[in-house]
Amino acid sequence: MDKIKFMIPCYLGVEKLVADELRKLKMEEIQAENGRVFCTGTLLDVARLNLNLRCGARVLLVLRQFSAITFEELYQGTYGIPWQDWIPKDAEFPVKGYSINSQLFSVPACQSIVKKAVSAKMGKVCELEWLPETGNRYQIHFSIMKDDVHICLDTSGTGLYKRGYRAVGVEAPLRETLAAAMVLLSGYRGLDPFCDPFCGSGTICIEAALIAKNRAPGLNRSFASQKWNTVESRYWMDAAEEAISKEYNRTYDIWGGDLDPKAVEIAQSNAVKAEVEDTVRFEAYDARRFYSTQPYGRVVTNPPYGERLMEKDEVSKLYGEFGHAVGLLPQGWRVSILSSHTEFEQVFGAKARKKRKLYNGMIKCDLFMYGKK
Repeated sequence: MDKIKFMIPCYLGVEKLVADELRKLKMEEIQAENGRVFCTGTLLDVARLNLNLRCGARVLLVLRQFSAITFEELYQGTYGIPWQDWIPKDAEFPVKGYSINSQLFSVPACQSIVKKAVSAKMGKVCELEWLPETGNRYQIHFSIMKDDVHICLDTSGTGLYKRGYRAVGVEAPLRETLAAAMVLLSGYRGLDPFCDPFCGSGTICIEAALIAKNRAPGLNRSFASQKWNTVESRYWMDAAEEAISKEYNRTYDIWGGDLDPKAVEIAQSNAVKAEVEDTVRFEAYDARRFYSTQPYGRVVTNPPYGERLMEKDEVSKLYGEFGHAVGLLPQGWRVSILSSHTEFEQVFGAKARKKRKLYNGMIKCDLFMYGKK
């Protein structure tokens, strides 16, 4: 089977986690850059990557890489791709992308050029003056960074953060891919008690349960490339069987609490959809009273920031009271808190052992990590 190149976009700050996931899946030629990770594999890996990746945003299949500083170079580079090998003549092929620090800086203009080049090539090869675009969707994605162009097909469709278990949510939800990254950065692998005292719709706890069970996060959803002629249906069945065969069946201690009873109900519903209701328990709970008699454990949480849900003074008071509660935990506990508060350590009452820069949507945050190494 021929080797193909993949690009996995991701949150800034989690590139190493995505690269680690790719190594675990035995991908080759792994290369991490800011906000994306490259690797090589086969068409079977289209299914394996989409089903298994926890922290990647989507799986892009790279068709060609070239340099372009003029629209003519962008057109010719795109036209030179054998599009007929990848998309059928009736395919719907919308174009989207981005340009950063490049001479071709107008994204709408680049979209138009790429669309024009693909249409011209398919029209010539298929001997059609007009392409109907009534068939399955093949989303074309371009990225231009420092005049370096990648032309790709988006194999995922909806972003990988859509696991299929969160039909509804509470205000200011945390994306599943970022929640999984937070859990992995905490070092949790299913052995310790795990708690999220600000659980909201339960995303962090559910992702912790999927990680503990080693369950592939994409098993309960569909992907755009499942409808493609180029990715055989048996690849998806083989990849799903492989993923299921690697699951663990143990007893875990995963708990989530939230002051809002409605949020707890939603979290419980989401756990059922994710098929981890036997692994996670939720209850209405005030995080300011958080305590455990267990000698060790993990807290991973995403409390309110102040930008969206509460006034900053209220948040500062809440952080201080929660910090006092955390300070009373047994020494074996490790605590990871995501916040955008610029004076978090001061109001929390303790300096973090380690900080990791992350982005929650467009909000720049830090993951403040406390406890033993």
